[in-house]
Amino acid sequence: MSLNKEYIKKNFKQKLTSMFAEDINELNKYQYFEALSSVIKDYISKCVKNTNKYYLKSKQKQVYYFSMEFLIGRLLESNLINLGIRDICKDALSELGINLDEVLQAESDAGLGNGGLGRLAACFLDSMASIGIPGHGCGIRYKYGLFEQKIKNGYQVEVPDNWLKNGYVWETRKSEKSVIVKFGGDVQLINENGKLKAIHQNYEPILAVPYDIPVVGYKNNIVNNLRLWSAETIDKDFDFSSFSNGDYLKAVEYKYSVESITQVLYPDDSTEKGKLLRLKQEYFFVSAGLQSIIRRYEKMKLSLDSLDKYIAIHINDTHPSVAIAELMRILIDEKSMSWDEAWRITTNITAYTNHTILTEALEKWPVDMFKKLLPRIYMIIEEINRRFCAKVFDKFNGDLNKVNKMSIISNNNINMAYLSIVGSHSVNGVAKLHTRILKKQELKDFFEFYPDKFNNKTNGITHRRWLIQSNPKLTDLINELIGEKWIKHPLELKNLEGFSNDKSIQDKFQHVKYQNKINLSNFIKQKYNIDVDPDSIFDVQAKRLHAYKRQVLNILNILDLYNRLIENPNLDIIPRTFIFGAKASPGYFLAKQIIKLINSAADKINNDRSIKDKIKVVFLENYDVSLAQKLIPAADISEQISTASKEASGTGNMKFMMNGAITIATLDGANIEIKDAVGNDNIIIFGLTANEVIDLYKNKNYHSRDIFNSDQRVNKILTQLTNGFLGVSNYEFNSIYDNLLFNNDEYFVLKDFAPYVEAQNRINNLYRDKNKWNKMSILNIANSGVFSSDNTITKYANEIWHINKIDFNNKLLEEN
Repeated sequence: MSLNKEYIKKNFKQKLTSMFAEDINELNKYQYFEALSSVIKDYISKCVKNTNKYYLKSKQKQVYYFSMEFLIGRLLESNLINLGIRDICKDALSELGINLDEVLQAESDAGLGNGGLGRLAACFLDSMASIGIPGHGCGIRYKYGLFEQKIKNGYQVEVPDNWLKNGYVWETRKSEKSVIVKFGGDVQLINENGKLKAIHQNYEPILAVPYDIPVVGYKNNIVNNLRLWSAETIDKDFDFSSFSNGDYLKAVEYKYSVESITQVLYPDDSTEKGKLLRLKQEYFFVSAGLQSIIRRYEKMKLSLDSLDKYIAIHINDTHPSVAIAELMRILIDEKSMSWDEAWRITTNITAYTNHTILTEALEKWPVDMFKKLLPRIYMIIEEINRRFCAKVFDKFNGDLNKVNKMSIISNNNINMAYLSIVGSHSVNGVAKLHTRILKKQELKDFFEFYPDKFNNKTNGITHRRWLIQSNPKLTDLINELIGEKWIKHPLELKNLEGFSNDKSIQDKFQHVKYQNKINLSNFIKQKYNIDVDPDSIFDVQAKRLHAYKRQVLNILNILDLYNRLIENPNLDIIPRTFIFGAKASPGYFLAKQIIKLINSAADKINNDRSIKDKIKVVFLENYDVSLAQKLIPAADISEQISTASKEASGTGNMKFMMNGAITIATLDGANIEIKDAVGNDNIIIFGLTANEVIDLYKNKNYHSRDIFNSDQRVNKILTQLTNGFLGVSNYEFNSIYDNLLFNNDEYFVLKDFAPYVEAQNRINNLYRDKNKWNKMSILNIANSGVFSSDNTITKYANEIWHINKIDFNNKLLEEN
């Protein structure tokens, strides 16, 4: 079956009729989107069937990627590109008087993630399917996303992200594949034929219902699966007796209690109830996912003793780490396997990616809460810990201090990162620096104990989403210069280097960037009524709002530049547009105040005519995947200014680089590897190194007040935060002021301020030389292929999962 123009037109019109029973001219863009997506999904479903049939028949080893987040963005255009039919669809709809680009904009972003962790998982799934790795995602079908961000009077306001209000065309409910997840209850161990057997009683059963979303590979007929689990009641949605007696709330109370498990991404865990709900979420999708995997495996009629030869489980950060104990439970309690055999299989199957250097971010659960909610799982973790501590005791010659430091259970908490390390055969960091810090500092004891487990896999991004889909003009230019081989082999982008000195080619790249800047300028004007000059430098910082990412350093530099312009409106600088995109966690007060500071500065600066529009500040509301796809292709400068040693990797840095932005960065995370790829002349580095930061923490010889007292610029800016200069109360930004001075500036914002200002001045000078700047931009694009997630996933497959790529060679496209 060929997805040609006539097929698409015919089936599209049929879908419109069957779905809406209206004349084509009476329908809106969203209805066009639903009908077209439905046509494409019908075709994809045949590929799903063929892919699964092949995996089952050939007994392929498969990897299951467990993650709390999958920030997949809009899927229609991505699927059209990967099927190789975007232009065909555009022509087909055009002949019906419909603009495909407008239809694509009707799709909502799926509310399944927050930031880098979730987007990484989405990129990885795309790459697995595109390079032929049998790999699937396992997560939660959240009814509401993290939140939709509104900016009211400069403040972040959170409103529900009801992304499922119109349904979700790409998902398929699989009720027949539902499983039961058990919470609470009592567990007794009895002796049966000389073996201990666990009897779990009085538990609360929750029905886990799977919803499957296809993951389409690039032009290879492979479609893998993202399975998301929804919590439902087993047989009692509605208490009719209570309703009849007038107790209407009680009638539906149980249903809502159960459904709350998959209601919201990341419930506020600052309360006991929030913590409990978060723990329920984690066990819910892990237990459901593992039960489903075992059931599918058993269909192949293979022995459970060989489970590790056919299945790989990857834990994306610690959220799914309870999978280790849950897999042990299934193998021991349900499959009657011995502890030693179950442990061999579990550790061979499981691999763990650590995503954080921040010790406070390593997940821990209170023993009392965990034990009550998951009594059998707690017993298994206790036994894992007992056996592990005995090995530590032996290895380190009875050093009890070492045992206490490394114990999975300590101080009435369960350390989930430690469980992940002990129960996995591989532990990887996500950038070379990150992995080095894990080995030498944060997880030093475990590295000493398990030196062969630790390895590095630097993060990556899918170039199909972040270049081909996001930046079609740049894609066309690259294809014109080096052909299309790079799409399947992204390292081929390196061939662009040969054009970097060609003035006529530089002009073409500059023209593409300028067109993207015009598009973003028009969007900003339409949405925010702010005029921004596409001839100005577009300086962008777009990422989650956190103190260590140092958006506050950026805004302090902007205020310093503003002060210089107030003193001298004729200051010779290239006009600059500073653009921010960021969400702050609802309970993170300091981060939300930084958003207010950015917006207050924007109001002040954007309305000051005396500075002649030389700088503008824009905060883009509700930053998500679709907004990133508008923003990133237009950026001239990529702000990657986290405190060195704090950012595990970053992936935004890679997306901006791939679209020709120049990175201003600290030597943190993957910034170091970007520098190594492009060379010192094509990136702007400033600030403290990781070793210098670590030494400052260790020696405690940094005093932020010294800089406040010695640097007049810093003194002036910080004073302006508290004297009404920004048109707000003198007390509005006390939390930021206190954090920098009275809390001694934990992330060394003031320490790096002067080097950062100097680096910004270098940008101003570099941009004046258009040939130099355009050459830098081309060289960044040319060297970005190494950061394709295709390369990253190839390394995971070869070095951690031990899974081979498959090649359909079109042999599965049988008509059915």
